[in-house]
Amino acid sequence: MASDRPLRRRIWKLAATLAYGRRRAHAYDWAPLLRIEPAPYGPERTILFRNRPAGTLLPPSALSDLAGSDITIVGSGPSVRHADLGVLVNRSTLLLNGAIALVPERIPQPLAFVVEDERFVYRHFQAFMAGLDPSILCLFSVAVIRAILEHDPDWLIERPVILIDNLLKPYGENRRDLAAVSRMSAVTVDAPSRSGVSLDPASGVFQGGSVAVSALQFALFCRPRIIGFIGVDIANAAQPRFYETPGETVFSGVSEAEGRILGHMRLAKAVGEARGSTFVNYSPSSALQKIGIPYSDRLVGLR
Repeated sequence: MASDRPLRRRIWKLAATLAYGRRRAHAYDWAPLLRIEPAPYGPERTILFRNRPAGTLLPPSALSDLAGSDITIVGSGPSVRHADLGVLVNRSTLLLNGAIALVPERIPQPLAFVVEDERFVYRHFQAFMAGLDPSILCLFSVAVIRAILEHDPDWLIERPVILIDNLLKPYGENRRDLAAVSRMSAVTVDAPSRSGVSLDPASGVFQGGSVAVSALQFALFCRPRIIGFIGVDIANAAQPRFYETPGETVFSGVSEAEGRILGHMRLAKAVGEARGSTFVNYSPSSALQKIGIPYSDRLVGLR
């Protein structure tokens, strides 16, 4: 299968691995043109691209300040196609990847737009990102920020952005092992499954096979009453996403990573329930039912 990364980035990925080895191969995410530095004041950080300011990173409190009592994580799975999303209140949804296509017709005002994999940017920048409403809060990984700026160095200017930093492979630092991370405050680890949950996204989150894993940790940080899921189907990831047709389906590795994803989510469920959050799955076909997240027909339209 051909890579969605351009050739120059595949070369940089190889170069980072050869130059730094396993301990810092993730420098690929930002090298050679992206830097993130503390802002002169406050908790914000400055994004620099080609040595010029390209945007500002906000702290995770920018998300929790907007969040209400319910948060629904919306993926791109087939179950979204016929869901009645009109019952979801404004600023209650975390839209993953192509779920941003639901704005504004089906979801007028999301809580945030979440992208972790740079390949989504290379594949869909013009279709989903170029004309995005600049008021929408964005949660982006280091690699996604770099890929966006490669397309448009001014795209992040004046946009509200929060960093999704990888707790095990943090920006500007060496790779961390799970044992060291497990001693950090606000972190819970299940060593046998190598799963983890961070309740402090400012320090980073565990990335685990799907952007939904990272989004869930940001949701937990907001301490909502209910955390719901629609389009996080996992089990039917080989089928077309809700915005795709059968002939244009792009490969997804989510099905292959099902065990890893569910391991993280099972642990997150235990941590969230201990903090008073209830987990609900709105997709009748989702693998989330395997880890005890019950199905609700709340988003089933008129039949």
